[in-house]
Amino acid sequence: MQAILLNLLIIDSIVIVIATLLQPSKQQDALSALSGGATDLFGKSKSRGYEAFMEKVTVVLGVIFFGLSLVLVYLASH
Repeated sequence: MQAILLNLLIIDSIVIVIATLLQPSKQQDALSALSGGATDLFGKSKSRGYEAFMEKVTVVLGVIFFGLSLVLVYLASH
């Protein structure tokens, strides 16, 4: 049981890295970085399309990773 869950955790880890690399970059100019990004706080628009899908995929994979980690810790302690 632990071996199966560990393999799933490793696969999930690899897929998280791939999903993170596939997300579109949000590069901004140096002036925005130096100003502290105040325009991002008030001017943030909601993600749409591919970007929103990739954000949801990354969140779901993160939750799965966290859940599998907790289950493996529980099984290892008993």
